[in-house]
Amino acid sequence: MKILLLEDDIMLNKAIKQYLETTGHAVISTLDGNSCVEKLAQEKFDLLVFDINVPDIDGLTILENLHIQKKMVPTIFISALIDIEDITRAFDIGCHDYLKKPFHLKELTLRINRILKTSQVPQEHKRLSKSYGYDSKNMILFFNNEPQILPKRQIQIIDLLSANRSLVCNYDMFREYVWNDDYIDNATIRAEVNRVKKILKEDFIINIRGIGYMVERPK
Repeated sequence: MKILLLEDDIMLNKAIKQYLETTGHAVISTLDGNSCVEKLAQEKFDLLVFDINVPDIDGLTILENLHIQKKMVPTIFISALIDIEDITRAFDIGCHDYLKKPFHLKELTLRINRILKTSQVPQEHKRLSKSYGYDSKNMILFFNNEPQILPKRQIQIIDLLSANRSLVCNYDMFREYVWNDDYIDNATIRAEVNRVKKILKEDFIINIRGIGYMVERPK
């Protein structure tokens, strides 16, 4: 899932980003309201995690403006504010959950999982390594959020591996999905996967000798 994080505390911002990435999410982090608004104009997100009191534009106002524009994105507010008026306003403008600081990072994951179940948020953005992410809906590989241009067959290889993270894709799976059940020998498949590996700046494709290949979930 692709998440936009707005948190002006640098240490907390970094901790949340790193933790959510270890659970398989792609996270774009911002430290102030203006940067957050810029990211929202440039990219689409599956979930927003916003602090309220941040520089430039506060989190409540950003969400309010999104809803005025008819842009509905599931949102979790994280804030030290405990005033019932602030909490009421957050829910009135459409937030899905409100998490009071300080909180355990695992609790944030529990709230996210609950939204996934109730809102059926698509998990289309998958992190493949520290710098690589994959948009399965549009079949686009990203390196540091920049789209990478790959030939059709090579992007199909990435698509197959990303759909089966932590599982081994054997040679028959490659024949079926990438070569449409044409009989291709294992050496040809290995050669094509090796071509993909050579263009990657981070080698996240693991060779399982004699069986196939896999991509692990980033830790």
